[in-house]
Amino acid sequence: MNPSRSDALDAPVWREQTLVLHGDAVCGHGADVVPPIHYSATFRAETAEQFSEMATTVRPAAFYTRHGNPVNKRVEAILAGLEGTESALLTGSGMGAICTTILALLQAGDHVVAQQRHYMSTSKLFSEVLTRYGVQVSFFDQTDLDSLRAALRPETKLIMVETPVNPSLSITDLAAVADIARPRGILTVADNTFASPLNQRPHDLGIDIVVHSATKYLGGHHDLMAGAICCSDALAETIWKMHVTLGAVLSPMDAWLLLRGLRTLSLRMERINANALALARWLESRPEVERVFYPGLESHPQHALAARQMRGFGAVVAYSIKGGYAATQRFVSALRLATQAVSLGGVETLAVHTASMWASSMTEDDMKIAGIEPNFVRMSVGVEHVDDLKADLAQALEKA
Repeated sequence: MNPSRSDALDAPVWREQTLVLHGDAVCGHGADVVPPIHYSATFRAETAEQFSEMATTVRPAAFYTRHGNPVNKRVEAILAGLEGTESALLTGSGMGAICTTILALLQAGDHVVAQQRHYMSTSKLFSEVLTRYGVQVSFFDQTDLDSLRAALRPETKLIMVETPVNPSLSITDLAAVADIARPRGILTVADNTFASPLNQRPHDLGIDIVVHSATKYLGGHHDLMAGAICCSDALAETIWKMHVTLGAVLSPMDAWLLLRGLRTLSLRMERINANALALARWLESRPEVERVFYPGLESHPQHALAARQMRGFGAVVAYSIKGGYAATQRFVSALRLATQAVSLGGVETLAVHTASMWASSMTEDDMKIAGIEPNFVRMSVGVEHVDDLKADLAQALEKA
């Protein structure tokens, strides 16, 4: 059974706090309070007729785990409910979700438009990979809708957006992008990783396909890698066929860990949103800090737009340290509670010096385009007590 909203028409319309706990009820329950891990690569058929049905079913719950797995279906049911889409698909990573989606929907001769600022690997997909296979790519300034309109062509098939964007936290007007694309028959894809479905629902604003690195908020504990694609049943079938071919499958163990992480998503996001906003305001008051970038701050140039399309502003706070590259290096090295590590959206607070993190894979020009300054820090705020986080940041700022 495909987990979709249509499967649960007779089920109550639950709020998200309940949905993360019971949204997989459409998949059926045995006596287990905690669903089991179906750690099997393949599944038995009792008859030749049943085998034929299993082998020809689109997105089966049990046949071969690359095609589908019962625990994966549970996660997909919850994610579809959280994003307000008919269906969801799981992949082995966030980039697995993005690449599978893009490759399923484009072919040689098509034209795609993407933001100038994206997650680094997403940018490389558009600038270095797709062009090798005859797909034409144009880029637009996500803060300028006229830039988007100017980039469109008659052969444009897809627009890819990401908001808030990594790492500069610029905001894309999702409803406006959808309004531009829909009359032209252009599909829209939004990377919702930096927001989470509890803070932002792009599909409600007209976006066709929503993708996630489920490694981040959805898993929430820095212990798994996963991706998610949320969309209509029809698009899910098309993308699933490419998914089976590419094989970016999520293991049953990681799917089960993701399911367990989702159970506490609403609790974690409530604390994360509150902590991040409090720290962003506190950082603005510190003399050692040059500037703070956070959509929840009134000082953010797109705060009004963020407030209009987001219910919360997420974990990521970016800020620049006075004194340049060297001072920023001293600051992150002095952190004791906040951990120097990549990723975001987990229970622990992470902080990285972005210029040093990406120096090996990006040129100075690339970093300027991405909005990465030499004194830029990206911090993913966790669920620790906010006063303890302030104390850690304060002692590190004094050493910068």
